[in-house]
Amino acid sequence: MNPLPVLLLLGAGELGKEVAISAQRLGVRVIAADRYADAPAMQVAHEAEVLSMLDGDALEALVRRHRPDAIVPEVEAIRTDRLVRLETDGFRVVPTSEAVVLTMDREGIRRLAAEELGIVTAGFAFAGSAASLRKACDRIGYPCVVKPVMSSSGKGQSVVGGPARVEQAWHWAVEEGRGDEPRVIVEEFVDFDEEITLLTLQLADGSIRFVDPVGHRQEAGDYRESWMPADISPTALESAQAMACKVVERLGGAGIWGVEFFVRGDEVVFSELSPRPHDTGMVTMAGLDLSQFDLHVRAILGLPVPELSPRGPAASAVILADASGVVEGWSGVDRALLVEGTDLRLFGKPEAWPGRRMGVALARADTVEEARARALEAASRVSVNVR
Repeated sequence: MNPLPVLLLLGAGELGKEVAISAQRLGVRVIAADRYADAPAMQVAHEAEVLSMLDGDALEALVRRHRPDAIVPEVEAIRTDRLVRLETDGFRVVPTSEAVVLTMDREGIRRLAAEELGIVTAGFAFAGSAASLRKACDRIGYPCVVKPVMSSSGKGQSVVGGPARVEQAWHWAVEEGRGDEPRVIVEEFVDFDEEITLLTLQLADGSIRFVDPVGHRQEAGDYRESWMPADISPTALESAQAMACKVVERLGGAGIWGVEFFVRGDEVVFSELSPRPHDTGMVTMAGLDLSQFDLHVRAILGLPVPELSPRGPAASAVILADASGVVEGWSGVDRALLVEGTDLRLFGKPEAWPGRRMGVALARADTVEEARARALEAASRVSVNVR
């Protein structure tokens, strides 16, 4: 390993910030890039770069200027074809450029999982127009879920209860999606008992390790709270691990993956896959001795990972902004930290708008239920001050 390795983060949000901190603790030089100045990871990185990563020329120039030992994508808004070219030229993309290309496009990863690997998924179809979406929804059945093939954090996602809502869903998905052409996925609505993230660690030698399953609750397609361990049966957990192994081994590379599943009793249905730390996995900062960010960095660097030591039931709850403006401070931090067994991570985003994720409350307790209650209570006491 290079004695002074350089890691380039493509995306400098809250997840990238924790990756940067974990990397620096192990002597890594970090460069953080994002589309806006003073993004969270930039505040702790050695260097910061502001650019649109959808601008292929600017992205390639950035990489060739810094010549990092590892390019670590942390967001979906990246010109992924340039990562393929850069990898061909000898730059390392984490976990691999193919993995990034496939997982940042719902069509690519869903076809890989269902058609190539035979993994159980919800019924799905793709559409490139409002008319073809209506036909796809009729075929899948109502209710169904419509999403852009390229988006994040629930952007452009809607549940369609009947034919009258199809056109609205199409326009919403196209407005919020990314990519050169309008394209959406329509999915069968899965009535699940639990939605989980199985954090799956692939090490440099190809071996695979699992973190205890993380349960989570979403609103409008975006996570609001998560907890660990999720209460699922041993049979369901074994099935989820087998599916995660199958897709991660196929994609290769080293790092942590957020593999999402719907769980109904002992039945497991594959949902999504992220080739990097997952937002729901922020709970690992309370629930594990080594967080998902520590594990990601160790895997990237080829460093040993000991047996993981859970700290007991843990939970996270997001802190959302309720107004737009420049962030000038916080209220209620002292009151939040009075809740037993809690901690905070305030991300440091310079600008707020209603519903933007600005921080997270973490909690531990003797039971998952109590940890969730503590995290939610702590989060409810914090507010963002804007001007």
